[in-house]
Amino acid sequence: MDFPILSSLILLPTVGALFLLFTKVSTIKSQQTIKYVALFVTFVNFFISIYLWYLFDKSIYQFQFVEEKIWLDGFVNYKVGVDGISILFIILTTFITPLCIISVNNSIKSRLKDFLIAILILESLMIGVFCSLDLVVFYLFFEGGLIPMFLIIGIWGGERRVYSAFKFFLYTLLGSVLMLIAIIVIYLTSGTTDVVKLYDLGINTDYQNLLWLAFFSSFAVKTPMWPVHTWLPDAHVEAPTAGSVLLAAILLKMAGYGFLRFSVGLFPIASEFFVPLIYGLSLIAIIYTSLVALMQEDMKKLIAYSSVAHMGFVTLGIFTFTQQGLEGSIIQMISHGLVAAALFFSVGVLYDRTHSRLIETYGGLVSLIPKYSILLMIFTLAAVGLPGTSGFVGEFLILIGAFQDNFIVAAVASLGVILGAAYMLWLYKRVIFGELKNKQLLTIDELNKSELFILICLTLPVLFFGFYPEPLLNTVEVSVSNLIQMYNNNLIISGNSNG
Repeated sequence: MDFPILSSLILLPTVGALFLLFTKVSTIKSQQTIKYVALFVTFVNFFISIYLWYLFDKSIYQFQFVEEKIWLDGFVNYKVGVDGISILFIILTTFITPLCIISVNNSIKSRLKDFLIAILILESLMIGVFCSLDLVVFYLFFEGGLIPMFLIIGIWGGERRVYSAFKFFLYTLLGSVLMLIAIIVIYLTSGTTDVVKLYDLGINTDYQNLLWLAFFSSFAVKTPMWPVHTWLPDAHVEAPTAGSVLLAAILLKMAGYGFLRFSVGLFPIASEFFVPLIYGLSLIAIIYTSLVALMQEDMKKLIAYSSVAHMGFVTLGIFTFTQQGLEGSIIQMISHGLVAAALFFSVGVLYDRTHSRLIETYGGLVSLIPKYSILLMIFTLAAVGLPGTSGFVGEFLILIGAFQDNFIVAAVASLGVILGAAYMLWLYKRVIFGELKNKQLLTIDELNKSELFILICLTLPVLFFGFYPEPLLNTVEVSVSNLIQMYNNNLIISGNSNG
């Protein structure tokens, strides 16, 4: 295909942002216009990504729609492409972004144009992460996403927004400095930063452990893994609704994708060596943060800690190096992107009406806003991993892969499923059922049209992929099989050379 479809996906939101930048906003009517422009751009991008999925050949593992341009005098090439793993994250990104723009009606009261520009630029950078086939290009997109998210939290966040924005920025930036050094070392030792060439050449086994740790330092913070997860609850609590949604649904997945594409793909021997470390940190994340979630009184904090626990399942599944574990991790990331987005939107609905995120503020909402109560129940059950929801598919496959690799690890991880049910159902019970103690809630409004549209848009894929996950599994199957085969071949070659 001659048309640069991936570059179009990356650049279109930025073009939309530039258009908004030079648009004068003086009246309420012009504010509505710029929102419609941003919405149009993101919807076009979503339909382009769906068309990309339609054109994608699921039967081959090679990267498709590859575009390559010489950049920086050949030292770095702009190279993008997709395989069965990355294409799903691109679609998730283009699906969530327009919903975030629709949500600004209720949550963003000032500097709307600037907020929309930040969202559009962030979309370009996030798509670029999942398309990049060059380490330097990946790094630029990966770190570039820090800037608009820093602004979204720092300008439009809550009372402690500046503290949370700087904490988010410093945590994620410090880890990434080591990754940049590792990329430079890879170039000096291999002569290229092209990911496809590096897959074929392999990374010198003498350096793999150190390079793996350098990449891990960045991905662990962004995942986030215990104990470098403490920035996440603060960022979520202070971020506006759309910021929390993008942070949970997409930005956390960039690190999970990095583990798949680079930690496992480029450093297989080191990945095998550090499996006990990953298993240990993943189990702590699953159990410890689930217990912490049980103690929370702020709804956003509870959901933030639940995200750490769910991403613990993801890292656990990736490092089982089994077909089920890897496929389950990808499905879990897609599902968590949908469910976490829905939960943060749901909290935003209540916050816009009462300006409180505290659980004790609520109770007895089932008779006041029944539509909201039903939709929140679906998302709660999906977060728990109920069969028939997308949350079940990912967790089930991860646990199957874990049981194949290490029975004890899988058994401990299974406790996380029970704890997840405990804190999510406990949250739902206190907010929706029980006695109506707060009489101010008697005047609370039911979902408006835009809120209902957003939550139904998220409900449909959560239920559809819960009952019929085949489109997702068929897309990733061949690419995951190739990743495992590449991993095993490298271990065999390393074993023979050591022998």
